[in-house]
Amino acid sequence: MRNPIYLLMGVSGSGKTTIGAMLAGRLGWTYAEADDFHPPANVEKMHAGIPLTDEDRRPWLEATAAWMKDQTAPAVVTSSALKRKYRDLLRSGRPDLRLVYLEGSHELIGNRLAARHGHFFPKQLLDSQFADLEAPGPSEDPLVVSIDAAPEQVVQEIIDLAGLKT
Repeated sequence: MRNPIYLLMGVSGSGKTTIGAMLAGRLGWTYAEADDFHPPANVEKMHAGIPLTDEDRRPWLEATAAWMKDQTAPAVVTSSALKRKYRDLLRSGRPDLRLVYLEGSHELIGNRLAARHGHFFPKQLLDSQFADLEAPGPSEDPLVVSIDAAPEQVVQEIIDLAGLKT
């Protein structure tokens, strides 16, 4: 049996990076931020406030999927993975991928983005993220976790729901 990979997904500002890094740290697992797999042109578009198209996202998703496919150790990866077809592409090389949906309101996430500094994703793109979001359904067997709590509590909820050992 392969080592598990957990994909934490949600719109920008949902806490994927913070929660993903904390979860990987608690478990002693490998961690990757899918934003690091974006080609420079994608980062430039987002920084300029231009939403990415599906065509823009494809090389990013393929690079993320390739990274996950090559993992031999347990890992946590974070990605917006807003649409089902994106998650299907990510899962193509890892059918054992476990999906964790970080769910939060537009208002909460908007407030978080307004307070965030030094990130290439501007707050004005949040509407496009929510417009593209296809929340995972039962057929994807997601763990759905509210981000209303402190990051430490969200991490513990993921660990508890997944039955992971720390």
